Amino acid sequence: MSLQDIFGLTGEHALVTGGGSGLGLAIATCFVQAGARVTIVGTNADKLVKACETLGPSAQNHVFDVTDTAGAEDFARDIERKFGKVSILVNNAGNTVKKPLGEMSVEAFNSVLNVHVGGAFALSRAFLPQVTEAEGSILFTASMSSFLGIPNVIGYSAAKSAYVGMVRALATELAPVGVRVNGVAPGWIDTALLRQATAADPERARKINSRIPMGRFGEGADIGWAMTYLASRAAAYVTGHIIVVDGGALHGF
Repeated sequence: MSLQDIFGLTGEHALVTGGGSGLGLAIATCFVQAGARVTIVGTNADKLVKACETLGPSAQNHVFDVTDTAGAEDFARDIERKFGKVSILVNNAGNTVKKPLGEMSVEAFNSVLNVHVGGAFALSRAFLPQVTEAEGSILFTASMSSFLGIPNVIGYSAAKSAYVGMVRALATELAPVGVRVNGVAPGWIDTALLRQATAADPERARKINSRIPMGRFGEGADIGWAMTYLASRAAAYVTGHIIVVDGGALHGF
């Protein structure tokens, strides 16, 4: 086998939720560069079309809200009918509500869990037959919040912590049928959202950088290539793990 055969994704069909921008688009970009066909999923049709123009002919898109858990099975059938069976599922769609506990409503808390946990559960179940047939992978975009206590984002922290348990439980359950389950936990990555958050507060950016041993924000491709590795034959004996991609921040506090 060549290195491309081992580390590449030629012949694979990956579905990436939240793939129209940010980390989802970065993951999709790396997958395409590695040879995969990619279906990006989101709720903003215009954003998905624009992303596909960037990704090129190996990408297609489908509008779907991951909180529509009742529609997940029909969605999986639609994807198979239109684009072919999925061999790699990336549960990347996410949201957050930033409020202290005393101001966080139950509805706001649940709105974060519904996207992350409910959506990932429903899609993992719906696409399991396709991924199993391909002996493929289910991947999750976790977070430093999976491991650190970060104030004012209890819903996000709870959801991303749940991903650690989901990865471990599903990896153990699905290994006998040839499906691997892993995740990547990004640190501070240079995305539009982070730039927006720090542009008005340069001191905040300085403080964040001071907590990163490598002294800089990561790039979207850092997450995309970690996901590519986990989806590839190179990681054929890796399951049940979360790779932390954070410039050393988790262990550098």
